[in-house]
Parts: sequence; C-alpha cells; structure tokens
Amino acid sequence: MDDLAAHRDDWKVREELAERMIPLIGGLNRDRDVVTSLHGHRLLGLSTTGILEVHERVAQLGHEQLALEDTLAVLEALREVAPGASSLDVARLAGEHAASGRDLHEFLREALAPALGAAPAPAVDVVLYGFGRIGRLLARIIISHTGGGSGLRLRAIVVRRGSENDLVKRASLLLRDSVHGRFEGSVDVDEERSQIIANGNRIQVIYSDDPATVDYTAYGIHDAIVVDNTGRWRDEAGLHRHLEAKGAARVLLTAPGKGALKNIVHGINDATIEPDDRIISAASCTTNAITPVLKAVDEAYGIVRGHVETVHSFTNDQNLIDNFHKGDRRGRSAVLNMVITETGAAKAVARALPELEGRLTGSAIRVPTPDVSLAVLHLTLEDPATKDELNDYLRRASLHSKLRQQIDYVESPEVVSTDFVGSHRAGIVDGLATIANDRDVVLYVWYDNEYGYSCQVVRVLEVMAGSHPVVLPRRREVTLRA
Repeated sequence: MDDLAAHRDDWKVREELAERMIPLIGGLNRDRDVVTSLHGHRLLGLSTTGILEVHERVAQLGHEQLALEDTLAVLEALREVAPGASSLDVARLAGEHAASGRDLHEFLREALAPALGAAPAPAVDVVLYGFGRIGRLLARIIISHTGGGSGLRLRAIVVRRGSENDLVKRASLLLRDSVHGRFEGSVDVDEERSQIIANGNRIQVIYSDDPATVDYTAYGIHDAIVVDNTGRWRDEAGLHRHLEAKGAARVLLTAPGKGALKNIVHGINDATIEPDDRIISAASCTTNAITPVLKAVDEAYGIVRGHVETVHSFTNDQNLIDNFHKGDRRGRSAVLNMVITETGAAKAVARALPELEGRLTGSAIRVPTPDVSLAVLHLTLEDPATKDELNDYLRRASLHSKLRQQIDYVESPEVVSTDFVGSHRAGIVDGLATIANDRDVVLYVWYDNEYGYSCQVVRVLEVMAGSHPVVLPRRREVTLRA
C-alpha cells in the first residue's frame, strides 16, 4: 500500500471513531445534563471533522496528544457509569486513568463520585436587555447549554424597535456573524408572537425604552435574571430600574460596575456571590483576561507593581470614519488608526483581587481589528524568575489549577490574533513572547474580548442561578517547583 492510500485509510478510521462519539456526546447532555470537553474545548455540537480538529488543536496548544480511541472509550464508559449534571474534561479523565493503571469503569466511579446521582440544575429564566455584540454571543452560549431544559433558559430579549422588520433583522444577526461565523443550528421567527426560535428555544422579543415598565410575567417569565448588555446604567440606582419590572429578580451587568457593586471575575471572586445579591457586575473583558494571570503570578512570585498595556480591538463605541465623539481621540476612524485611549481595567483588578490594590497602572490602544485583544503585563516581582520557569508554571496552571477555566497557554511561533477567535478562556498566555529578567518580567496575554468574555459572563450567571455544574475531575493545585 502506498503512503497516499495509507493516509486515506487512516483518515477514514479516524472519521469513524469521531462519528461514534457524536451520539454519545449528545446523549450525555440531553439525558444526563453532562457537558463534555477536551481541556476546556466543548465537544457538544461538533461535527465529525470538528471533533478531529479539536483533538489536533489541544495538542497544538501544548497539551498531551489524546488518542481518539481513548476519548471514545471514556465516552462509552460514561454512558454506563451515568453521572449526573456535571462538566467533564474527557482528556483529563483519560490521562489520569492511564496513569492510574486501573479498570476504567472503577476509576470513573471514583473520580466522578461528586456527580453520581446529582440532580439536574434548577431551571432559571434569563432575559437579555440589549442584543448587541455581547448579547448575541450570550444568546448563542446559553442556547448551546440548554441540553435537557434545566439550568439557564433564555426566555426573552429586550430592545428598542429599529425598523418595521426589526424581528427579522434581529434573527438574522443572531444567525450570521462576520467574526464568529454562522450560528450552529436553526433560527426562525414567529412574527405573530414576536418570537425568535433558535434550536427549538422560543425567545420573546420585547420592545421597550424603559426597563421599569416591562411586565415579564405577561410572557410567563418569573424570577428572571436580567442581563444588562447596554452599558447605559453602571451604578446600583440605575440598574435597580430593572428590578421594578414584574418578573425580574436579579440583574447582571456586562460592564464594570460603579460604586459599591460587586465586580465578579469568575474563578477569582465568584464565591463572594450571595443568594441575596440582587445586582452585580461581571467586570470588563480586559479585567477578566488579566486578573486570573495576575492572581497566578502573584501567588507564586509576588507582584510588587505592574503596568498593563492593552492592545484592544475597536468597538461600536468608536466611529468608522472621523466624526464628533464626546471621548478624546475616539472620534477618529477606528478602521484607519491606532487610537490611544483610557482603560480602568488595571484599577478594576483590585475590585476582584484586593491584594493588588494600588500596585497596577494601565493604558489602552485601540487597533483596526474587529475582535481579539492583547494585554501586555509589565511586572516587577518579589521573587526572581526565569522565562522557562515562569512559562512552565503558567502552562501547568492552565492544565491543573483552580484557574484552568480562565487561563490557557500556547507556544507557537505562528499564532496571531485571529487564531484566538472563539476561545472559551478568559486569557491565553503566549509563552514564546514571555520576557523574564530576574524580577522584571513581561507577559503577553491574548483574549477574545467578545466570546471569551461572554463565556465568563455565563459562568457568573450559572453561579447566580445555582446551576454551575460541578467540574470534574477535581482540579489539582499547581506548585511552582516540583
């Protein structure tokens, strides 16, 4: 057999293995409320080639190569072990099982003990107030998490009417996205009921200019969490208007909150969310990207001081061509210029990580790209570090620490910003770009300021709703030196 035929036959075998995984992945989600992933990369909804691609991708990002046969074996065993609602990392389960040398079913029953018999998460209504870049991505993520119908349920969006065919246009924007691609599934409209139907989920479209006047109960929506994506109100007084609406119980702001509002970065301070917290903030995309990395570095080396320089994609707040803008420089064309602007992300870190209060400064440059940004962290450490030592620590933190849902790590001389579109992590450390000179270090952290941030927002939503699944296998704490 020649090499060409051998490669073709090998591909067919790999395709067949991936095809056998699809019903197992879907069945675990529908029947057991189990979400499966490979090192944080979700398997649910992937095609045959998508499953093959994600196996290659996690290897390219520095994780150990995972054989398709091992993934299939774990998925088949999971069907028999039948865990309850949980988020399971198949790659880590396979790796830990191989190291244990034990029977697979016996190993899984022990590793997944916290999820055995776990009840489905309570169903909680969610309303998106605003349906822009973040709102539509939140809709996509929540819909993909619907599974058997427990947990977060997207029930409505609230917008200002833009045109006579507003409903059709809103649905089209959900279906098609120039940055993130086509919605995975079907999108239709029920104009008579003013609803968007996405993958069987009926989403009520409500038109209003005032959050206090909406009656959600008229649409069968009760005790809802309202996610404010507009940024129009940032303090407790303004956001409290949502709570005057019938059927609204809590509010989550997708922007930095002002005053005494809790600013939550999932993985850092989400444990401070109390059942009686009625209004909280999910902070900013940049704060979510840098805080986990800063937390990890501070725990291992100690941060004396630092400066955060954010190279940020342009946003809708800027002008396409030069025009008046109330902000300095932001009136100049976003697609033609690098624009120096302010950022409160460095100071906002202290809202989630008080131990860094007063140690960080920050600035930002908006650049002509539509998505994915880069934070450059210039840090002075208490303890010295070499590049290899620091990178190895952050790589292991991305795999095994309590922050592995937030931090990713990559070593490739070819990666550029578009490679991180769609990343589920809050930030990705670019190991090859790290600079370390004794106590002075520079870290480069990529982040999808739209999708990665939206994933963080959904994690906060799940904590508020009491529906955040147990993540297994249990995370192991990393230490700086073995």
